[in-house]
Amino acid sequence: MASDDSWLGRTLAGRYSLLRRIGSGGMSTVYAATDEQLGRNVAVKLFPAGEARDDSRRRAEVDVLARLNHPNLVTMYDAHLASGDSSVPSFLVMELVAGPDLRSTLDHGPLLGGVAARVAADIAGGLAAMHAQGIVHRDLKPANILLAPTGLPSPTHRAKLADFGIAHLVGADRMTTVGTVIGTASYLSPEQATGAAPGPASDIYALGLVVLEGLTGRREYPGTIVESMSARASRDPVISDALPAGWVALLTEMTARDPDARPSALDVAARAQHLAPELEAWGGFAAGAGG
Repeated sequence: MASDDSWLGRTLAGRYSLLRRIGSGGMSTVYAATDEQLGRNVAVKLFPAGEARDDSRRRAEVDVLARLNHPNLVTMYDAHLASGDSSVPSFLVMELVAGPDLRSTLDHGPLLGGVAARVAADIAGGLAAMHAQGIVHRDLKPANILLAPTGLPSPTHRAKLADFGIAHLVGADRMTTVGTVIGTASYLSPEQATGAAPGPASDIYALGLVVLEGLTGRREYPGTIVESMSARASRDPVISDALPAGWVALLTEMTARDPDARPSALDVAARAQHLAPELEAWGGFAAGAGG
């Protein structure tokens, strides 16, 4: 691709018309598009031309997405992995979620308690489906959680986990050098921060930090990579006793230093649903509850 937006206004594979850029990163650009064949809106993740190592990562992402089917995980509809002489770049076609991501939502302040409980239950449910397939997300963060409108009075939104570009197949050959840290520094588990192989418990730790940030409006380990990792090594997350007791216990377990002490995703999903009335009654820091 000549530039991030060189495909805007063009049609991929005679089918997907790219309308506008909605996100970009070092390894891909995401566009809102129209599937001209089915007449529906989709998201197209477009990859730049790369080397064999890049092709292996893209194939791994396709393999991961093809194995997943859950209402709290973004669905892949189609994929095209380009050959070396192809004029059409590699791309993935996924469902287009109309709502905002959690990062942009938190930029305006903390969530109400009931909304945070819904995010916890939804994303834990999606993780349970992933983990059952032997897949670890390993980059769970607010920017990768999309809030899809339901059109219902309650819940108004359902959380969906996106971006499986660095997902890890448990037991698969590593595509990174041993000791390399993969993920976003502020949400890495202690074991990931040391370069150890991630497991399902790594996702639970990250989800614990995301839910805690949703409730407080404050990132627990901000700053540069060095600052974030240094803070994580020196102290555990601060979980306010202004929160309901059941949620203090759950978040403490989710962010335990020992991966074996953390609950499973299925357990988190069940407990978050069970404890949701506590957060709904509490309201949230956004409603002026506690500090």
